[in-house]
Amino acid sequence: MGVASSSAAAEIYNVGEVGDYFDLLKPRVMSLAIFTAFVGLIAAPGDMNPVLGFASLLAIAAGAGAAGALNMWYDADIDAVMARTSGRPIPSGRVPRAEALALGVGLSALSIVTLALAANYTAAALLAFAIFFYMGVYTLWLKRTTPQNIVIGGAAGALPPVIGWAAATGEVSAASVWMFLIIFLWTPPHFWALALYKSGDYDRAGIPMLPLVKGDRAARRYIFGYALVLAVASIAPFALGVFGLTYGGIALAGGLVFASLAFRVLRDGAAQAESGESGAPERSLYLAPAAKRSARDLFAFSILYLFLIHVAILADYGVGRLF
Repeated sequence: MGVASSSAAAEIYNVGEVGDYFDLLKPRVMSLAIFTAFVGLIAAPGDMNPVLGFASLLAIAAGAGAAGALNMWYDADIDAVMARTSGRPIPSGRVPRAEALALGVGLSALSIVTLALAANYTAAALLAFAIFFYMGVYTLWLKRTTPQNIVIGGAAGALPPVIGWAAATGEVSAASVWMFLIIFLWTPPHFWALALYKSGDYDRAGIPMLPLVKGDRAARRYIFGYALVLAVASIAPFALGVFGLTYGGIALAGGLVFASLAFRVLRDGAAQAESGESGAPERSLYLAPAAKRSARDLFAFSILYLFLIHVAILADYGVGRLF
């Protein structure tokens, strides 16, 4: 009876292992990389072989997953003390750190070689740089040392549309640079909104996120400032004729909503500080309900915003070419 029970438990565990290793790849982050790379590839001029295009997207997905696995390998210690990440495969004991490292290194090499063969060396070099930057610059250095970690480190997450464009054309263009810039400017307010209502997690892990180092008030001002710059930067490609009317309308509407939600974060935080509800307005781990709600709303909308921006690019550049 005991042997049978042990065998059944082992079978259940083995079935679950596949999902555990997939979780190492940070599938949510990977899906964003796939989508933005797809937009870059479809929007690019020329006609790429569909099979090679699909192989290129798989390689970019594998590269993004490899970066995620390497990040989880190195950050296992801080993941273990954060409520948001304590259930990840390594801190929960489901996957050994050494296996995560092996998976990350192996997938990195495979993804770069595959992209070089399916597309070109330019795209492969950009993918290699993105993996290196995310792991070597952001994870190993910036994340634990500076409140500007997500500002500089965001460059890695902004590269997939450029890689997709390069896979199709073998070069980097003005349009792909604008796509990079939009994601690059989007990243700080997106993550700082999360950091506002997850300050306790980051504080326990010793990660110098902006709200902890500069204070909540400064973080809210930065969020609002970046939201304004993002709104202007997102409409600029339309004004310059890089993207068309559909993109321009969505970018304008989306930028206004983003900026208005960022203003709510600024306003509700100021109201909390004036009321003295936080007790320590310059560096508080407590957010009043209204301030927390506004930060959550901005974080949630920022994801939708990025999706809509790229759908607009597809509508302007790619839908006709798909048929």
